[in-house]
Amino acid sequence: MVQRFWKQLRVILPIICGAAIYAFGLLYFIIPNKLMEGGVTGITILLNYGFGLAPALSTLLLNIPLFLIGLKMLGWRRMIYTGVGIGSLSFFLWLFEWLIKQGWIAPFQTEHDYILAVLYAGVTLGLGLGIVFRFGGTTGGSDIIATILNRSFGWSIGQVMLGLDIVIIGSSLFFISKELVLYTLVTVFIATKIIDFIQEGAYSGKAFTIISDHADIIAAQIMKEMDRGVTLIPAIGAYSGQAKQMAYCVVSRQEIRRVHMIVKAIDARAFVIINEVNDVHGEGFREEQPH
Repeated sequence: MVQRFWKQLRVILPIICGAAIYAFGLLYFIIPNKLMEGGVTGITILLNYGFGLAPALSTLLLNIPLFLIGLKMLGWRRMIYTGVGIGSLSFFLWLFEWLIKQGWIAPFQTEHDYILAVLYAGVTLGLGLGIVFRFGGTTGGSDIIATILNRSFGWSIGQVMLGLDIVIIGSSLFFISKELVLYTLVTVFIATKIIDFIQEGAYSGKAFTIISDHADIIAAQIMKEMDRGVTLIPAIGAYSGQAKQMAYCVVSRQEIRRVHMIVKAIDARAFVIINEVNDVHGEGFREEQPH
């Protein structure tokens, strides 16, 4: 029971932390500079720009009905971490807004050069959402809508979310200038890249597929010199009809040249394919415990 509690806590705490970072980015960089964001969070920002509604309150009110619908259609197991994300986001939006009003935090506001605001907003939002998504949570909103439409009609989750973002960010033209909308697109692009980086993992590497008549010797040398695991895969040349072997291994970026040198020294005519690999787990890389 205690072990299960700690496992859940190891998932919930990062979601709460990610929601806090995301909320900070919204109130410290986005709203003070009249920038925008996509999804339901974008609607809360529009309500703040147009009617002065507190983001914490509108986020909660907009997400409660969506959460209840998601709960009915997707079930508790799917929605529990989304509930944590929604609650945490609303709480930290309220907390940071209160701290700003009390004068304990001074938002980053600029009137001329928006580059710094855009860059740091993108990094902060991407970092926060990336952590939330990494641990299986969401901040509600368009994520729930997209998942429901995907299950009900088979619509692509990515396309639904993109469509919602286009509509919401396009609607912001009634409240902010075209220039700020274009800056917003840069923020969204940066945030997306940061989310992808966190989702795919910082532990990236390169996968080598080596086709050679001496693949077994190459594999043995890689294991001896570099202490990396290698898999030998039987293959048949389509043109020659001759049996061959493929050596497959994953190495870090710093080890790419060493693999090339080993292959070239043994078989200069070897056919080598190199692929990008993201989020490598296992011996020699990262060994991650299950949640």
